[in-house]
Amino acid sequence: MISRVKICAVVAAADARSMWTQVRRALGLTRTIELRLDWLSDDAEIARFLARLRASQRANLARATFIATCRRRLAGGKFTGTIAKQLVHLAEAIRAGCDWYDLEIETSSACPPEVLDVLLGEGRQMASAHFFEPSHKNLKRVAADLAGTRLDAIKIAAQCNSLVESIDVLRLAHGRKNVVAVPMGDVALPARVLALREGSALAYAPVQNATAPGQVTLDAMKHLYRADKLRRNTRVYGVIGDPIEHSLSPVLQNVGFQVRNMDAVFLPFLVRDLKDFLRAIGPLGIAGFSVTIPHKEAILRHLDDCDPMAAAIGAVNTVVVRGGGKLYGYNTDYVGVLRALERRIPLRGSRALIFGAGGAARAVAFALAESGAVVCICARRMKQAKALARVVGGEAVERPRLRREFFDAIVNATPVGMYPHSDRAPLRAEDLNCRLVFDLIYRPRSTQLLQIASRRDIETVSGVEMFVAQGTAQWEIWTGERAPESAMRRAVLRALHNEEKMAVR
Repeated sequence: MISRVKICAVVAAADARSMWTQVRRALGLTRTIELRLDWLSDDAEIARFLARLRASQRANLARATFIATCRRRLAGGKFTGTIAKQLVHLAEAIRAGCDWYDLEIETSSACPPEVLDVLLGEGRQMASAHFFEPSHKNLKRVAADLAGTRLDAIKIAAQCNSLVESIDVLRLAHGRKNVVAVPMGDVALPARVLALREGSALAYAPVQNATAPGQVTLDAMKHLYRADKLRRNTRVYGVIGDPIEHSLSPVLQNVGFQVRNMDAVFLPFLVRDLKDFLRAIGPLGIAGFSVTIPHKEAILRHLDDCDPMAAAIGAVNTVVVRGGGKLYGYNTDYVGVLRALERRIPLRGSRALIFGAGGAARAVAFALAESGAVVCICARRMKQAKALARVVGGEAVERPRLRREFFDAIVNATPVGMYPHSDRAPLRAEDLNCRLVFDLIYRPRSTQLLQIASRRDIETVSGVEMFVAQGTAQWEIWTGERAPESAMRRAVLRALHNEEKMAVR
């Protein structure tokens, strides 16, 4: 066993002082730490850091399992020195208190075994192989070759361009002892979180600086996803979309699971190809998922059945995986719209403009129409606006008319202004002739559109209101229990507040 503590913090910085700061932070969350010596700017900084590590060991300050890594550029690292110098640094790391060293096969294959034994014999070796091209043809062969040696541990890291490929990487660790499987790439992020559940000996997470694509921060791995607590029968849920890094759904839903002490986890899935995700549902044991842009309408073609309201809307944001892998769809955006607006304006008889005509706009249009509001639709593509207006018995409004019209409410149902493009607004000040502006975007909490409306003394409603309402409705559909809405709301607001503070800095 490499270590009893299986979440491995990755410490990587350009100078010894910053490296040590990260070590101290890592020790607050885990007792297994990889030291990326190749990230240090030069030999002198490596020496300074190892001297600090050696002193801490003598003072009994850093009891942990340390893995020294000094990866050369050939294997995806930053070290530009010779192989001899690389081995010297690793030997010094072992003398400074590292239990393990990670040596890439590019170096180990170029060195006689007796040389490695003389220089590094006091440490335990993890042999690592990195595949940076998406072809996995040689993965199984390399894994089998390494497993057939007398190495202490092996690590296989491979770039993945699909969820199915990431599952193939995780399978390399099935039934094997001291094998670390590392799917790389943004698409593979969920597989990184599930790696320990799938049998990997370690799951890597950076303290601060990402050292590979698709990494999850140490804090998120430990607290948000609780990766070291996941088991084979842990229920897996997620949100699918493209992009997906902006989503706070994992914060919202995982807090719900934690408050109710449920054995479940919610993950973000970057999905460019719906069929790839659907093929991963069975192998990953996915019990349900949320659907966001751009898949809310396309997912309908892959469902086995659908709630009548979702079918009428023509968009689904919630899917339950039933027995036999059958997919059943719902739309809780509808609920979110009503909960966000009903407390602010009387909907029956009000005149509301929806800007946009996609999946989210359809949910808003049906919610407002069912509540007795007069629905108007304006969109960049007027053909879509007219089609949606016909379905809900509303009216399509050309963009130039907005300056001359008055509405009780204007709802932005487009992604314009969403993080990271927060400096944009879908409408101008002169377009906002209304009592209330509701922006479905919740990140940032105060969008450019809402700021423009506030400057005109127009009441505003943040997308946080709808986000929490639709999300808690999803949670209840999946679990069959009452959602801890207050705790879930606080978690989202706290995350947004922290994000805003970081932006100010």
